[in-house]
Amino acid sequence: MAFFPFFIDISGRNILIVGGGKVALRKAEKLLPFGADIAAVSPAFCEGFAALDGVFLCCRKFADSDIDGAFAVIAATDDRALNSHIYELCTRRNILVNTVDDPENCGFYFPALVQSGNVTCGISTGGASPIFARYIKGKAAGMLDEKTLAAGEILARYRPVIKRRFDTEEQRKSAAEKLLERCTDSGELPEDNEIEKLLESI
Repeated sequence: MAFFPFFIDISGRNILIVGGGKVALRKAEKLLPFGADIAAVSPAFCEGFAALDGVFLCCRKFADSDIDGAFAVIAATDDRALNSHIYELCTRRNILVNTVDDPENCGFYFPALVQSGNVTCGISTGGASPIFARYIKGKAAGMLDEKTLAAGEILARYRPVIKRRFDTEEQRKSAAEKLLERCTDSGELPEDNEIEKLLESI
């Protein structure tokens, strides 16, 4: 089954990771660039956790009250019974929960992520083929070269200009498409004076 890819601002949100192994570490590393307030609880942590700046480590066994105030919880222990218990707790309290390697006990899934600058791509196969998701991730990462990202910055900078200058949605769409076409052609990126002439010509 396909899943709808919600994009949610998690900056400042409380996210709890239960587990201290390499899988839990990878989840923390994925979340950190997006500004979440991350806490991890486990009797022991693998070496990489100590190097993470921005993750609060609580070295003890999980307690049910640990989920209090959590926006989302990741159950990443090697104890399936504990992971299932955490899933049940979170489900009863309408807290988003991901249980690693256990799709049946997940309220949300981690996609294969490609992230550069303001561009984030999430790829999911609905759990059917993680290796194919990684293949698509590699293809997407190859598209986000320096010129493409710079073109995106130009389009973002000129979006409010286009909204002010053109009255209808159809005109704005046409202007943005023409600017995108110019930014992604085989030549150099356009300077501001060239962009102004392009907009004037529309």
